[in-house]
Amino acid sequence: MTVFPAHRRRAAYASDPENCRGRAISQPSSSERSPFQRDKDRIIHSSAFRRLKGKTQVFVAHEGDYYRTRLTHSLEVSQIARSIARVLGLDEDLAECLALAHDMGHPPFGHSGEDALADCMKPYGGFDHNAQTLRIVTELEGRYAEFDGLNLTWETLEGIAKHNGPLVIKPSDVDNLPWALKAIPNWEGLELDTFAGPEAQVAALADDIAYNNHDIDDGLQSGLFTIDDVAEVPLVGRAFADVRKRYPDISRSRLIHEAVRDLIGYMVADVLAETRERLAAEDPKSAADIRALSRPICDFSESFRQEEAPLRSFLYDNMYRHYKVNRMMGQARRVVSELFELFIADPDILPTELRVRCNGPHTPETARIICDHIAGMTDSFAISEHRKLFTVAGYL
Repeated sequence: MTVFPAHRRRAAYASDPENCRGRAISQPSSSERSPFQRDKDRIIHSSAFRRLKGKTQVFVAHEGDYYRTRLTHSLEVSQIARSIARVLGLDEDLAECLALAHDMGHPPFGHSGEDALADCMKPYGGFDHNAQTLRIVTELEGRYAEFDGLNLTWETLEGIAKHNGPLVIKPSDVDNLPWALKAIPNWEGLELDTFAGPEAQVAALADDIAYNNHDIDDGLQSGLFTIDDVAEVPLVGRAFADVRKRYPDISRSRLIHEAVRDLIGYMVADVLAETRERLAAEDPKSAADIRALSRPICDFSESFRQEEAPLRSFLYDNMYRHYKVNRMMGQARRVVSELFELFIADPDILPTELRVRCNGPHTPETARIICDHIAGMTDSFAISEHRKLFTVAGYL
């Protein structure tokens, strides 16, 4: 009888929920849910997670209902992460939890909004969306009577912090860590000089797989480039050619879906093959062994990295730097920058619950309150606020 991945036991090197490293504020364990399941549930029920539905990936949210938002992207990442974790015998709940949480700190308007907010915050400690996610889950969410934030497990906090790998390679790197990360109590305990656990590594790779493929899909659907254009990229062209060979009379929309589906499958298979080779070579006996390695245990193969490079270049030139996207993102940067400058100069116009916490214009404390406020906005809310505050007829 075939043994499906869902029936495989947890591997020795997986994160063990029964021996997790706990929460900042101790809470009784649950007989119904593992600690990582509880983390996942808390993330899904958070207001920051819900607001991802109104935050863009590449296109501003009001441009159309079809295009991905941060929420739909996070769901796609979680599906891929859980599938990979299941096959490798990792803790699926932790992998899914980290996938769902990884973009919660993003401000409106994608990377353009982040760049604008980072520029505004340079005199006040800076801004980084990964660190902002940690700030949300450790302080800003106000749902529970006994603590601020979500009081997540150490493993989840570590995975969020090290989404892109170790943050401290040499001692001087500590000086350059994001303000929001160093504001977390006992941040040193997150072991920022090591790789994250295996589930966090899987979530990061699932992020790469998801955005590469949905950017192809969204770019084609929006008309920024054509199938013939992207077929010039060998990796993508091969997928479209294979689908056409199998289904000669397929419609355009189904052709795109099938090709993207094949690409996701190809990328997942590469991650699984490369990770299995590394597991065999390193033979880790625990998640701690994986953290102590000098390289990630979960990764793409070098041959795939070389195949992927032309795709990244294509998307950069034909999508992220397309003049239509540039115009839209230029407007988005202006919205974020002008809102920040107005609020920092006159915090009295902030909502009352924020205004009473400010200590005057142009102070670091006021700047951080404004930063949190803007970072939490959806695209449409930021546009609406800008219209009200910068248009004479905004309130009429």
